[in-house]
Amino acid sequence: MNLFKTATTVCGLALMGAILSPSAVADDWNRKTKITFSGPVEIPGVHLAGWGVLPAGTYTFKVLDSLSDRHIVQILNEQETTVYATILAIPNFRLKSTDKTVITFRERPAGQPEALRAWFYPGRQWGEEFVYPKAKAMELAKITNTPVLFTPVELPVEVAEPIKTADAPVVQELRRAPVMAITPRGEEVQLAEVVTPPPAEAPVEAAAAVAPMQQQGTLPETASTLPLIGLFGLLALGGAVALRAVAKRLN
Repeated sequence: MNLFKTATTVCGLALMGAILSPSAVADDWNRKTKITFSGPVEIPGVHLAGWGVLPAGTYTFKVLDSLSDRHIVQILNEQETTVYATILAIPNFRLKSTDKTVITFRERPAGQPEALRAWFYPGRQWGEEFVYPKAKAMELAKITNTPVLFTPVELPVEVAEPIKTADAPVVQELRRAPVMAITPRGEEVQLAEVVTPPPAEAPVEAAAAVAPMQQQGTLPETASTLPLIGLFGLLALGGAVALRAVAKRLN
């Protein structure tokens, strides 16, 4: 009887693990983070009409789509009911590393909102540096005296409806858009001159593999062992039933 109870417990724990693990993996992949701004912040990317500058308040940052050389980041309201912006970001290892959530800005003249530069997620030794339209990148580069990432592709600046899925036409354009940098002197330079990709051990490629499968409604690679856990649980239950039958015969 004790053996039967033990096997049943093992089975239950195994099935519980199979149920709970996927949500933890998904949360790590999209890196959802609540961030509070104490003042207005100018943002790049494709934003909801009237939301090119975010007022002070709390917002949700998360990754919508992840490729090996770029990420698509979205900014939502705190309750995650409205998407304010969909932004192209490049992982940049040259930015100062941090072990906690940090947002950096490009300073603007007095009276103007600070411009969003990068987002650091805890555990990542690199920052998501955001890509601006060319005209705005030129302005920021001169003001801050640092190179600013931009795309020469003419993308819509505002949209009337929030972008909700990774297969939206605008997101497809962001995936393909070339990215360069512009210097304070107005010179266009290749991305490799100002951006250092994270080292091979950084989890960029792993995130890139997870994203397409999540869009298709399947489990991520990192959750591929979960069916085995469930199988072991079922085998344990079957073994327990067999042992119980044998014990009855012996009695």
